[in-house]
Amino acid sequence: MTSWKISAFAPKPVVQAALLAHDELEDWDFDLVISGREIAEDRPQEWVLEAWYPEKPGPTQKRAIASLFEGKAPAMSVEKLGDEDWLTLSQKGAQPIRAGRFHVHTPEFPDDLEAVNFIIPAAQAFGTGQHETTAGCLEVLSAMKSHGLVARNIADIGTGTGLLGFAAMKLWPAAKATASDIDVICADVVDVNAGLNGVELGTGRGEMTMVIADGMDNELLQMRGPYDLLIANILAGPLVELAPDFAAATAQGGSVLLAGLLAGEQEAAVCRAYRRAGFRRVLRAQRGDWAILWFRKRKTWRASLQ
Repeated sequence: MTSWKISAFAPKPVVQAALLAHDELEDWDFDLVISGREIAEDRPQEWVLEAWYPEKPGPTQKRAIASLFEGKAPAMSVEKLGDEDWLTLSQKGAQPIRAGRFHVHTPEFPDDLEAVNFIIPAAQAFGTGQHETTAGCLEVLSAMKSHGLVARNIADIGTGTGLLGFAAMKLWPAAKATASDIDVICADVVDVNAGLNGVELGTGRGEMTMVIADGMDNELLQMRGPYDLLIANILAGPLVELAPDFAAATAQGGSVLLAGLLAGEQEAAVCRAYRRAGFRRVLRAQRGDWAILWFRKRKTWRASLQ
């Protein structure tokens, strides 16, 4: 079928920030499929955000892409791709990734027999494993397991495709898990991906429950706590705002895994918020410009009034 592509070239951090902004949107035309990639291996800081659409994109689609960029959006080019499968084209840049114990790939690639494999179609919600924050979380989850962490009750806040929750369930198969996202489309995405990856949906141990929620604002999400592992790969601002809610939802001695924040000022702000909420940092990892943080809730603490 005939399809069209919009391309916007920008530095790596700008495109990555746009991809994260897309993940936070509740209202998006999901016929407009986006991804980001480096232009070439020898030009790792030069990226392109690509968007595929089944019809010729007009001002509405261009404005939607422009809205993902903070400040002035980069120039965009539009090209007709001809009689090809536009969904397959949208996935060409989604090469398999290996992160920690995990291998994440789209359906057209084979499994890695030496890893825990996940099939995640690229043209879906955020969390296909391609972004450095998701891959970094997979690495830190693997490190948590190696450090002897035991998780019996897991929450994945802002789950997107469900990948991080699935990964935690593979590491701790006897745990019960709750996944949430603010975007209603993620419920269907998680359902499909659970089927692709042999993840059981339900309310018991070894099963995942999916809810739609803004942060922790959901009765079932609150009732199923406290959690001894809470994962949130979202954005720095919401992470800071949610620190008290995450503290209330985390068991004494429990862990939170945070990502979606840039190393530097955003990381410092998140660390301050979680120290004040009664957490101490256990481990820090960095993927590209992005920091991934593992905190553990102190067993006895007094929240700062400052």
